[in-house]
Amino acid sequence: MTRRGLPSSAAPPKRTARAGRRRKSGSASSRFLKFGGAFLLVGLMGYCISQTAGVAYGEDDIRVVDFSSLTEGQRRTALREANAQRCTCGCGMTLAECVSTDSTCPIREPNIERIKTIVRNTSRR
Repeated sequence: MTRRGLPSSAAPPKRTARAGRRRKSGSASSRFLKFGGAFLLVGLMGYCISQTAGVAYGEDDIRVVDFSSLTEGQRRTALREANAQRCTCGCGMTLAECVSTDSTCPIREPNIERIKTIVRNTSRR
């Protein structure tokens, strides 16, 4: 028997080279950069979501109207307005939804003209 009451055949556990070392933590500046990068990424995602919010049908959906003369802010304003105004045929759709999805609407052409008017009025602001 050995001193702890264990048989002599039981050897004490071997220590590996890593067992005694502490893991080095990163420097304060690297932790700050990681935190800042994560914060920036979350903020950028929030910004992107907020810029597209409120526009169910975008410029790619309404291909019959040219939005190229507008700045990004004007384009967003015009799209929001086209997505807010209603088609007057009684279908319950918005102008943008009607123009992009319903090719059988009896007043589709006047709706396209209404969206073009929105674009013209927005470009004058």
